[in-house]
Amino acid sequence: MASKRDVTHLTDISKGLAEADGSFKRKPSTFRQFIEKGGPFEPEKDRYHLYVAYSCPWATRTLIVRKLKGLDEIVGVTAVAPRLGQNGWAFAKIDPFPGAENDPLYDSEYIKDIYLRTDPEYAGRFTVPVLWDKKTQTIVNNESSEIIRIFNTAFNEFLPADKASLDLYPETLRREIDEVNEWVYNTVNILYVQTFCSFRSALIDGVYKTGFAITQEAYEAAIFPLFESLDRLEKILTGKEYLIGNQLTEADVRLFVTIIRFDPAYVGHFKCNIRTIRDGYPSIHLWLRKLYWNNDAFSSTCKFDHIKTSYYLHKNINPNGVVPVGPIPSILPL
Repeated sequence: MASKRDVTHLTDISKGLAEADGSFKRKPSTFRQFIEKGGPFEPEKDRYHLYVAYSCPWATRTLIVRKLKGLDEIVGVTAVAPRLGQNGWAFAKIDPFPGAENDPLYDSEYIKDIYLRTDPEYAGRFTVPVLWDKKTQTIVNNESSEIIRIFNTAFNEFLPADKASLDLYPETLRREIDEVNEWVYNTVNILYVQTFCSFRSALIDGVYKTGFAITQEAYEAAIFPLFESLDRLEKILTGKEYLIGNQLTEADVRLFVTIIRFDPAYVGHFKCNIRTIRDGYPSIHLWLRKLYWNNDAFSSTCKFDHIKTSYYLHKNINPNGVVPVGPIPSILPL
């Protein structure tokens, strides 16, 4: 069921992205509850549902961790279409893009309908991911960095030993993980994601600050720190399998979703073109390909057609909406 309230000032990506100085500023996520015993949202099988977009790096984080932890039968998932229109993210009944799905719970037309079901007067951005509670019919959380930590531990009692023991945010590495997450967020990752995906990463923020800048000054203020961070990451990953310690952590998950999009989308669309990953950063490139080709949680949740379609549909950056064919292949083999 679709809401009749006009919220296009909040759903139309062409409106309200840049500040007066031409730079991009991210807004914080709104729903920040956790799933935990003794709280209003108890861990239960098949109580929660995840709404995502394969094109969104923040949403893809949650898909990867859901798959890594083996939550397929515990938390359901529905993917929207990648083409953002005036009304925001659409379900397949409105945009039957291959891989998009209908809302199995309410037959909604758009993600905004899920938000307005929770609060008819909601006046924030209608972002993905959305973690929904079917029992109370409300949004639990729409902040990806918190959802992946919920998935990391909240449902362990229902999982086999190998999945329950997988800890992507171990106590002994938390300080290092937090430090890497912070600077990777602020220098590598942010723009379109602020508006339609949920919060957190410098690499990702740097990409979006660069791509959505509408002045030369704002663009150059973002692009050089972005590539300085990539240079730093290249040194960190030289001779290493993972970012921190000798194990897969959430820091790898959070960085992967940015790097996998870099050559297919960010280089061309966001003008992040000083160097490509495949030709300019051999250690990052090897790390990326090992995660993608050796772990189904990374490859099965990555849909390049969704990624490229969504990014190149930004009319304020790419008015004609032409989606480039390359790079071919989207990711090189090991």
